[in-house]
Amino acid sequence: MAWETATGGMIAAEAPVSERVAFIRKTYLHLGGAVLAFIALEAALLNSPLARPIVQTMLGGRMSWLLVLGAFMLVGFIAERWAQSATSPAMQYLGLGLYVVAEAIIMLPLLYMAAYVSGDPTIIPKAGVLTGLVFVGLTGTVFLTRRDFSWLRPALTIAGFAALGLIVVSMLFGFTLGTLFAAVMVVVAAGYILYYTSNVLHHYPVGSHVSAALTLFAAVALLFWYILRILSDRR
Repeated sequence: MAWETATGGMIAAEAPVSERVAFIRKTYLHLGGAVLAFIALEAALLNSPLARPIVQTMLGGRMSWLLVLGAFMLVGFIAERWAQSATSPAMQYLGLGLYVVAEAIIMLPLLYMAAYVSGDPTIIPKAGVLTGLVFVGLTGTVFLTRRDFSWLRPALTIAGFAALGLIVVSMLFGFTLGTLFAAVMVVVAAGYILYYTSNVLHHYPVGSHVSAALTLFAAVALLFWYILRILSDRR
């Protein structure tokens, strides 16, 4: 669990109100910064002459995308460990920055297709707005009810491994996971948002705002990916 290895400190739920509020504010400020950095980086990539050759290379074959996915998982693991550094704030920020860059690269093919092939210039903004609305609704649910959703962890772990297995099998055997799979993954991403948001309230130490922001960003990125997939499939 992230809070077991993140920067040490009193658990947010047990901290004085002022420290708890400061931790939550820092977490969501860093999340907002990560989202803005992702948008800026993705916009730069999409408008770069390198976008098309990068996408062609990433989608050059079944094994190409499988290697990209494997590299993303490895980089994500490293970035998360860095963000959980108990001794180096610089390493924490390096981990968050690395993860944002990795997300921008792995999302480039989907965003490129949505921007230049779908024929609908509003599809990406629509996906962004829907993602934001779902995120705000789920976050509000946790903050208003103050429920602890840590019980979701086993189910989310099983769902994550099952989804990864299906994705790998689809790559190896050349079949497409359709809209139904994307809809299920939207539900899974929503579960991750509930889980990580409740962790911010109940389990993270007050000094672990960078690590908390990274996990929330990962969940938001997953939600955005599959909402955009659904909108793209409808085109």
